Amino acid sequence: MSEFDFNNKTFSLVENTDNGNATSETIFKYKQEGNLITAEYNGGGIKYGKIIAKLENNTLHMLYQCLTDKEELKAGKATAKINLNEKSKIRLTLNWEWLDKNEERGTSEYIEN
Repeated sequence: MSEFDFNNKTFSLVENTDNGNATSETIFKYKQEGNLITAEYNGGGIKYGKIIAKLENNTLHMLYQCLTDKEELKAGKATAKINLNEKSKIRLTLNWEWLDKNEERGTSEYIEN
């Protein structure tokens, strides 16, 4: 069993590269069943998004998709390193990549609310 519990946790953005869509107004709501992690997200330019991930030790292997407020359908993949901050809140550091013809990449950080 993992030391990390994502079930019924919410996360928000701390930092993102310019080519990412999430903002500080985007809220992520996570669920967990064993090593299966899912999340729904919206706000800050995202009408609706969905994440599915596999938890392995201190890493999430993620696939995500969303519909933006500009009516763009986007999809990507990420590897998220999991850490606990000084208040024992989960912090995610993502290396992500869009799965479109440009294959733009970036990094972002999220914190448990």
